This record gives sequence, C-alpha cells and structure tokens, in this order.
Amino acid sequence: MTNIVSPVAGGVISKAPERRDIGIKRRYAAERRFRAYGIAAICFGIFFLAVLLSTVIRNGYSAFQQTAITLPIEFSEKVLDPNNKRATDPSVLVAANYQVLLRDALVRELGINPSSRPDVRDATSMISKGAPIQLRDMVVADPSLIGKTVNVTVLADANIDSANKGQIDLGVAEQNRKVNDKQVAWMGELKTKGALFKEFNTGLFVNGNSSRPEAAGLGVAIVGSFYLMLTVLVLSLPIGVAASIYLEEFAPKNRLTDLIEVNINNLAAVPSIVYGLLGLAVFINFAGLPRSAALVGGLVLTLMTLPTIIIATRAALRAVPPSIRAAALGLGASKMQMVFHHVLPLAMPGILTGTIIGLAHALGETAPLLLIGMVAFVANFPATPLDPSTALPVQIYMWANEAERAFVERTSGAIIVLLLFLIAMNIGAILLRRRFERRW
Repeated sequence: MTNIVSPVAGGVISKAPERRDIGIKRRYAAERRFRAYGIAAICFGIFFLAVLLSTVIRNGYSAFQQTAITLPIEFSEKVLDPNNKRATDPSVLVAANYQVLLRDALVRELGINPSSRPDVRDATSMISKGAPIQLRDMVVADPSLIGKTVNVTVLADANIDSANKGQIDLGVAEQNRKVNDKQVAWMGELKTKGALFKEFNTGLFVNGNSSRPEAAGLGVAIVGSFYLMLTVLVLSLPIGVAASIYLEEFAPKNRLTDLIEVNINNLAAVPSIVYGLLGLAVFINFAGLPRSAALVGGLVLTLMTLPTIIIATRAALRAVPPSIRAAALGLGASKMQMVFHHVLPLAMPGILTGTIIGLAHALGETAPLLLIGMVAFVANFPATPLDPSTALPVQIYMWANEAERAFVERTSGAIIVLLLFLIAMNIGAILLRRRFERRW
C-alpha cells in the first residue's frame, strides 16, 4: 500500500517506497555482482589454462617431427673388413669404422674436397653421432651389404634439426649461432636434392633416453609408467575396495573405526614427497628392493593412491539406497551376499571412476619417484618391473634440466604425451560413469 488518507485535510498523501523494496534491489544487485565475480574467476582460470596449453603446444609440436638425411652409403669392404675375416670372426664388423662410410658419402654428395679438414668436419657434424651405430647394426644383421651402395636415411644432428625447423635465427652473425654459413648452404643443397627432409619422429616413442637430443625418446619412460600403473592397479584396487567394504558395511562404529576413518582422510592430503621418503625407508633400505625399479615406484604410488580409492569407494557404496540392502536381507540373503551380489555391482561405476582418477593422479607424480632413484639415466628397456626404469613425469623433469636447446622441444613434446594419457584416462572415467550410473 503506497497511499494513505490524511485525517486532517481529508486528502490523499503520497508515501515513500517501503524499505522492503530497497532491500530486494540490494539483494538482486549483490546476486548480480556475485555472478559477475564467478564468471570473472572462470574466465581468469580459462585464460591462464589457454596460455599454458598454447605455450606447451607451440614449443612441443615440432618434437613430433625429426629432420633426416638420406645418403648413398658405400659399404666398402676395404673399410669394414680389409682382411676378409668376417666369416671366422664376426666381431670385426662390430669394431669397424663406420664413421668413415658416412664421411665419404657426405664428401661425394656435397662435392667437398676430401683434403679440406674443416669442411669435412663441418659436414660430418651435420649427422647425428648415433648414425654409425645404425650402420653397424645394419651390417651385423645383414653382412651381404658389404660391397654394395645403399641409400640409408640417418638422423640429422640436433642443431641442424633446430635450424631446419626455424628454431635458430640464421640472420644473426655466424659466430653467434651453432650452424655456420657453410652448413646452411649445404642444407639448402640437400633440400634441393630431396635428401634432407622432415619425417614423423617415431623415435620419440620407441627410443630410450640419450644424451643426444635427436635420438632421445620416451620408450623406456612409457614402459616404466606402464609397469607402475599395472602395479598400482593390481594392489590398490582390491585392497582399497576390500577396506572400503569392511569399513562401510561390516565394521562396528566405535572409536577405533572413527580413528581409522580420520587417518584415511588425512592421508589423502599428505604431500606426495612424504610417501617417497616412506618408500625409501621401507622398501629400499629395509626390504632391500632395487633402486630405480618400477616395482618400488608402484608400491610407493599404491600407498599414495589407496586413500583416494577408499574415499571414492565408500562414497559409491554409501550412494546405494538402503532399500536395496533391506530388500536383499528381507528375501533371505546373508549380509555377505547382500554386499557382493547387490550393493557392490551397483556401486561399481563410482568405484571404477575413483580408481581411474587415482591412477591418473599417480601417473603424474614425480616427487616420490625421485626419492627412490627413478631419476637415473636409463637407456635400455626394462624387461620386468624389477629392472631399472623411469617414468614419464620423471623423464620430463630430467629433460627440463638439460642444457641443449633441442631438449626444450623434447620436454614440451613429452608434456603433450603425458597430458594425452591423462586426458584419455579422465575421459574413460567419465564414460564409465555415464555408461553404468543409475539414478535413484
């Protein structure tokens, strides 16, 4: 009511808006400000996420390509086996000087004067130092190559690769860059002939670690991460589910179980490096397990993942309606049958989701693995979980500390690979939940 009748004049006097209207306007304004703050916070986070991802992708996409050079290699018998002893002593093929074959092929291809040592040295430095090993493996596997001329594709040196990808500014003074003018001219000549080109870098996924950037790969780290995740899955899933079922369905409610629940919740917030110290003290110093082994890393990550799986599993069990339990017990099922035949299958989507999220968290951990020695330089593939190995986040950490320029793109490329694994695992968790989730 906005108007009242005056008892004195008998007229109508206008009344000011009620305080209630002012309060509603203020609440609406406060709600709009809160929404604006929320939208601003989301935009702020998305902006920095976009900056992070764009920086990683911009620096790392080139790691999936590698510069290679195709040369006609003459497998001269005078160089490889001048005394013709390979039939009785195959080791002569291993000890042969394959660098000479590469040098002679480059001299012929580029028309260099063989007596000009600086030119020969600059030319041979354009090829990866791992190329002689590649030729050695070819000859050892097929000695019939001796005496033939075969086109062989070898990796270019890391500096040549960077220059070919435009990562080195060739416009600066020659003394300020690692690729001189002669090498730039030879690169152009080889490109014109089609001998120098970029190809998909399969070595990034199949090679082990190397001090040469062009030959370094994530193969060992991928296998090591697989062993880590396999160990975590085999141990943490059954132990975590069993502990959750006991605490949620069978354990009496007393001070002891309350203490256990509080400690499980607290362990989920313990810094991961503490688990690394625990693994170093228990699994390596006390149990005597080998350092740098994927098994030890898996045990440490299992301890770290268990609280997450237990909490997620208990939440999934708690989400099953009590009517399911009552119906099963009312039909004569035992408590064990009720849990394993009715409650557990209905809670399985939440359990699987929590497990996958826990595994994704473990896959990205670095600190506990550093403390148990998985930061070691490992070039050979681990055959078993007890062999020395490394993991993807540790490999990223190691490459990030390298001084070579080419390791920058390798580091970003490895981050992209790790992010793809994590995204795939999280998408899998979402799909499993949507596929099996039931609404109550």
